[in-house]
Amino acid sequence: MATFKIKGGISLKGEIQPQGAKNEALQVLCATLLTEEKLRIKNIPNIGDVQCLINILKYLGVKVIKNNIGDYTFQAKEINLKYLNTKKFHRYGKLIRGSIMIIGPLLTRFKKVNMPIPGGDKIGRRRLDVHLKGFKLLGSNIDYSNHHQSFLFSTSSLIGNYILLEEASITGTANIIMASTLAKGITTIYNAACEPYIQQLCKLLIKMGAKIKGIGSNLIKIIGIKKLGGCTHTILPDMIEIGSWIGLAAITHSELKIKNVSWKNLGIIPNTFKMMGIKLEKINDDIYIPYQKSYKIQKLLNNAILTLSDAPWPGLTPDLLSILTVVATQAKGCVLIHQKMFESRLFFVDKLIEMGAQIILCDPHRATIIGLNHQYPLKGSILNSPDIRAGISLLIAALSAKGTSIIKNIEQIDRGYENIDQRLRILGAQIIRIE
Repeated sequence: MATFKIKGGISLKGEIQPQGAKNEALQVLCATLLTEEKLRIKNIPNIGDVQCLINILKYLGVKVIKNNIGDYTFQAKEINLKYLNTKKFHRYGKLIRGSIMIIGPLLTRFKKVNMPIPGGDKIGRRRLDVHLKGFKLLGSNIDYSNHHQSFLFSTSSLIGNYILLEEASITGTANIIMASTLAKGITTIYNAACEPYIQQLCKLLIKMGAKIKGIGSNLIKIIGIKKLGGCTHTILPDMIEIGSWIGLAAITHSELKIKNVSWKNLGIIPNTFKMMGIKLEKINDDIYIPYQKSYKIQKLLNNAILTLSDAPWPGLTPDLLSILTVVATQAKGCVLIHQKMFESRLFFVDKLIEMGAQIILCDPHRATIIGLNHQYPLKGSILNSPDIRAGISLLIAALSAKGTSIIKNIEQIDRGYENIDQRLRILGAQIIRIE
């Protein structure tokens, strides 16, 4: 297992091009299973989770051609469904959460899917109810094997239905949308997730011939058709990585320009960082973060402490709360971070406390951070990356800390961030990958 060795406390400078969006990539790669025609996908990030899913597609029989860096053509003409019953698939399928989204395309096209319980980040309970109830309402039989810890989905034909989701699950919405494109009749999904990544998936499916209405809203209607075709699609820049670079720039006194960020798809992310006192400018479609000696957290109108909490889009994505927690440790002022969705995601703050941060973990969902205003820098430490977002947050903390830090289990960071150490060195960071 590899580690990072980081000498912190160094200001960075330069330009950075954000990678393609991880969450969108996982969705649109699964969508390639809906047609036997060629799909060309551009701006695919070279990260662990995406490469794992591409391997699953290859073993399923999808023909994968690499045209250029981040540019692939997929053709799912001859699918080997027997692979779904192999130990190799169960091993790969349990590695990433995104593997669950192959169910919708395979079920609607081939009528039968065997799927192990998916893996991914260990950040608390991650329910599958939205997926299971959605497929059941579309007419799928679902059998669970406790021995193999896997589900068998089967149907003679999926039939459109009205589906009210219990929660606005992104992967659940994506899975049901893909399954509905080839179902008979009309499917209406209410309380659907409407993140830009879901919008991008719908736009891809429409280019493939699907009939979808309500894109960008939480009420989506899909009129099923018999066959989908091929097309070309470009993935958006990753909004979570963009937020990571903003936070890194602020806490390390750096001057960075993030290129081609697709401002219109960032939602409230830029304003959230401004509430933390971080200066950033919109220059064409770039974000410029100037050098700042300090940044002051805004208070609410009644002088109450600022609370940052996650919410379904267009609310704040939960994936950025770990990064905002680290950024707050060196701000001037206090903030309450309320992580509503996952009960284990804030547990990494004990590592920040060891580094000298002043944080009160109120309960599994809430933490109060008292900013040190750079008067007492974090101290270098030996750290362990528990999941993707906590991993990058600890990396940002280490880059700002005084002294040397070691981060173990960096495979978690590699799952979501492309060549992160190389890109940081270009900006002036002193970071070494030790295999």
